[in-house]
Amino acid sequence: MKKKILQYDAVFEREKDGGYSVWVPDLPGCASQGDSLEQAIENIKEAAELYLEDASVDEIEEGNIHKDRFIVPVQINV
Repeated sequence: MKKKILQYDAVFEREKDGGYSVWVPDLPGCASQGDSLEQAIENIKEAAELYLEDASVDEIEEGNIHKDRFIVPVQINV
């Protein structure tokens, strides 16, 4: 059986107490964390694999990589 190789955007956020939180916007609820960036990357890969295990092969689609999503820093006066 052939395996698909899919690519998704993952969003990483450095935590105040150390480590990183990470989530995949195209896989709602798919999130993880790690004490280092490398650990967070490995953990989100595992979380995404588990998330996709329950999906039918026909339902699995690649993420919306860089097509309509971008990040712009915005300054807010309060």
